[in-house]
Amino acid sequence: MLDYKVRTYEEAIEVIKEIGFLPLTQLVPNYPSLDSITSKEHWHTGSELDPWLWRAIFPGDGVAAYGKFVKKKSVLISSELLPLTRSTLGSPRSVNERYQDGLMSREAVELYTLISENEGIDTRVLRVQAGMKDKDMKKPFDNGLLELQGFMDIVVSGTKAKTNEAGEKNGWSSTSFETMDYWAEKNKIGKATIKVDKAKMKLKDHFTSFCSPETMKAIYKIFKF
Repeated sequence: MLDYKVRTYEEAIEVIKEIGFLPLTQLVPNYPSLDSITSKEHWHTGSELDPWLWRAIFPGDGVAAYGKFVKKKSVLISSELLPLTRSTLGSPRSVNERYQDGLMSREAVELYTLISENEGIDTRVLRVQAGMKDKDMKKPFDNGLLELQGFMDIVVSGTKAKTNEAGEKNGWSSTSFETMDYWAEKNKIGKATIKVDKAKMKLKDHFTSFCSPETMKAIYKIFKF
């Protein structure tokens, strides 16, 4: 495995810029993940050294897109690598077009519409507005968000703290979402206009330059080389 030892947020940014693709937890054999390159003792401490907090700061700073883009697992994709990755894993067709062809659920389409109308919407607010607050709607809600992230239609834009009427923090922070198009444009990232074959070739060259043959087997499956 590439041997990175990261202590600060700034050091983590350098790793993301270098390798371009960083899972939150182990996803690829002999390949870094945010939890493998940082100290376990800093996780969930709430300090400036807490990588769990960084995951929501990276997209806010435009350093990397963050979401469950691969195998329903959370990953960070650098701004530089994002156009290639979107061409490879995403779809050039709209959410509605895919829905008409049976490739997207009705819930996913409804959630995408709400997110596009309320960029940066809090997950709790989104669930209420979608009419999915009831317990039996949690699974369709979660699955809809996973579908949209899997096609790279939406991105985690950050987290929002739960507050009481006095404005004091009261409970766990929740995720907020933006459409990928909005996030990319806001951070001046080029659109995914490159052809799929060329994007795959560039990604393959990128990962081959520092990954072992064993690691590349898993990379091949992820990016469908």
